[in-house]
Amino acid sequence: MFSSEIETLASELGQLLLARGETVATAESCTGGLIAGAMTEIAGSSAWFERGYITYANQAKVSLLDVPAAFIDGLGAVSEPVVAAMAQGAADGAAARWAVAVSGVAGPTGGSVDKPVGTVWFAFATPEGIHTEKQVFAGNRSAVRMATVYHALLRLVALVKQAT
Repeated sequence: MFSSEIETLASELGQLLLARGETVATAESCTGGLIAGAMTEIAGSSAWFERGYITYANQAKVSLLDVPAAFIDGLGAVSEPVVAAMAQGAADGAAARWAVAVSGVAGPTGGSVDKPVGTVWFAFATPEGIHTEKQVFAGNRSAVRMATVYHALLRLVALVKQAT
């Protein structure tokens, strides 16, 4: 189902977290659970994957992850404050040391001048705090979603490696 690159990253993440005795959670909007799916594709992932939240609807972000509705109302779901709150909510709700959150415009519709199709905000809850970044991926809906999964895993692996 996933590319060999995605499977390799998910496996590496699992090995790193297992060695540290830590867990990860996901909070996904535009990917609809694909990041969690890539992680749980790895045998033994129950030792390091805590849970995933699929919060596609804005109300789900508010009720499940404690994202302030004012963030969504003021800036939209595809924004830095929203994904930061999603990542914190996932980490807190799962009692996980690590979490990744994504919210984006996968297309083919829904884009705007400020947030074109392919725009994805990422947030990573780490023991050192929340890290955020924005990426704009090219391609159709499937390509944007898979690029999001790949990037989320790539950054998580890098952040775990950097952690003390």
